[in-house]
Order: sequence, then C-alpha cells, then structure tokens
Amino acid sequence: MDVDPLVTLAGLLVGFVVGLTGMGGGALMTPILVLLFGVQPLAAVSSDLVASAVMKPVGATVHLRRGTVHRGLVGWLVLGSVPAGFCGVLVLRALGDGAAVQDRIKVTMGAILIVAALAMLAKAEIDRRRGPGSADAAAIIVRPLPTLAIGVVGGLVVGMTSVGSGSLIIVLLLWLYPSIRGSQLVGTDLAQAVPLVAAASLGHLIFGDFQLGLTGSLLLGSLPGVYLGARVSAGTSTSRVIRPAVVVVVSLSGLKLVGLPTEALGAVLALVAVGVAGWAVRRRAAVPDVAADIEAGAEVGIAAGAVPGVAAGEAPGADEPVPTGLAGGADGPYPALSRGQP
Repeated sequence: MDVDPLVTLAGLLVGFVVGLTGMGGGALMTPILVLLFGVQPLAAVSSDLVASAVMKPVGATVHLRRGTVHRGLVGWLVLGSVPAGFCGVLVLRALGDGAAVQDRIKVTMGAILIVAALAMLAKAEIDRRRGPGSADAAAIIVRPLPTLAIGVVGGLVVGMTSVGSGSLIIVLLLWLYPSIRGSQLVGTDLAQAVPLVAAASLGHLIFGDFQLGLTGSLLLGSLPGVYLGARVSAGTSTSRVIRPAVVVVVSLSGLKLVGLPTEALGAVLALVAVGVAGWAVRRRAAVPDVAADIEAGAEVGIAAGAVPGVAAGEAPGADEPVPTGLAGGADGPYPALSRGQP
C-alpha cells in the first residue's frame, strides 16, 4: 500500500476540524481529493466514506464518554439514515460509469457543497439569535417523524456524495431542536454518523471505486486529527474561528466543482474578503469603549451621585466612610452587615 504524505496531512487537518466542529468531513475531504489531488469523483467519494467509517467512531467515543450524545435522537436518525445511505450508493451506480457519470457526480457534489455552505451560515445565524444553549439532554423532547425524515434525506445525500453527515444533518437538527447545546449537537451528529457512514461504506466497497492506498493515507492523518479535535471541542472558542473558514472553503470548492472559472472564483474570494473585513469593523465598532466610560465616570456605581461624597470618575478610597444605607444598623437595609463591611 502506497502512502501519500500530502493526503495524510490533508486527512489530519480535516479530521481535526471534524472532531472540533462536527462538520466538514466529506464537505472538505472529498473536494480536496478531487480538486487538489486529481482523484476521480467516484473514487474520492468511496475512499472518503470508508475512511470516515473508521474515523467517526473515534470522535463519537470521546463524546459518549463526556455524555454529550442524545441517544434518543441517534436512534431515530439511524433508523432513517442507514438504509438511505446504502440506497444512495445504488442510485449512484444506476447512473452508469464512464467520464459522463464522473462529471455528473462532480457537478452534483458541487451543488451539495453550496447547499452545505448555506446550511452552515444558517446554523451560525441560529446560534447568534438563540445565544448560549442550556438545554439538558433529558429535557429535549424527541420528534420521531421529523427526525426520521432528516436521517433519510441526510443518508441519501451522504451515500451519493459523502457530503452531508456533518453539515446538512447537523443544521437540520439545530433547526428542529433549537435549544440543544452546541457540544451535544456535535456529539449526537458524530454518533449517528457512525452507522450511517458504515452502511454507505459497505455499499461503496461492493459497488463503488474503493482505493486502499488512498484510504490508508487518509486514515493515517484523520484518526489522530479527529481525536485531538474532539478532545479540545468542549469549552473552547476555537471553533468560532474555524467555522467561517470552513464555510468559505466549502463554498469555493462547490463553485469550482460546478464549473465556475478560476477568474470568477478569485472575484468571489475578493468579495468574501471585503465582506469579512466589513463585518469585523462593524463588530469592533459595536463593542463599547469601556476605558473611555470609566475615565468619564460613567461606570455603574462611580458615576456622579451614585456614591454620596464621591466625585464623578473617582473610586472611594480605603479610608472613605461607607455611604449611609449600606452600613449595618437598625435603619440600614442590610442589618446583617457590620459597619464598613462590603
């Protein structure tokens, strides 16, 4: 088995992103194989799915140990995604073989990638509006039929393109269960992806264009990558930086696969860069200048009149008497506090 170190490096980076954010596996790895390494689309889909079948359990195991997997959701998702994933391979093979089919797969993959990028943007907007998730796993009420439908749609797309397990399904779950915590969303998606990718991989091993050397190179990098990503996923804000980059890469890959010229891709990338710069400027302008507020005496409790006997912009000194009403005593609102005690 010949090992390609560049493919291994790509697998390491993609695996880390998958473990950290729960998205980007097929959406990143498959177009990388097609666009950068010149692998035929069907071989890229088959090899990526087989590699994912080995990689996904590593990240899922970490989340299972941490208790960030909703088993009820996983059960209904798997019920729909496993048969649909295998059927996706059959649909793919029914299209035939040859250059025309490879081009068709490439265009379909590009369209799915564009949809996946839009889904990632939708997820970011939902996250922004809802704020930090605080739902408990036991508090989420499972909706069986819609969850089953998400599994069917996601499984069919994954079986045909290897894209969707960590992008489309995770966004649809967030839309259906908006109160689910971020870490729980990632853990649930990784857990349901294990049997889904296994079923799709089995189909590609039988009917697809599996290449052992390519898959082995992917696994050498993706296995440690997904483990490290899953280990650092909880309690870190790194994913907030990585996710926008994933959206940009997935969008450009999708546009390239559907046949957009390189010059047009450069123009799109320039527009994206301008948009990101404008967003960063607006975000920075929206942050209040705390230092200026303190200097002007506008901070709560130090503004003019907020503390009797203390001028605006000044803090009470250590030897200043405690203002009337905060000290202990019969006529004070906090009789349990002794005079001079905060």
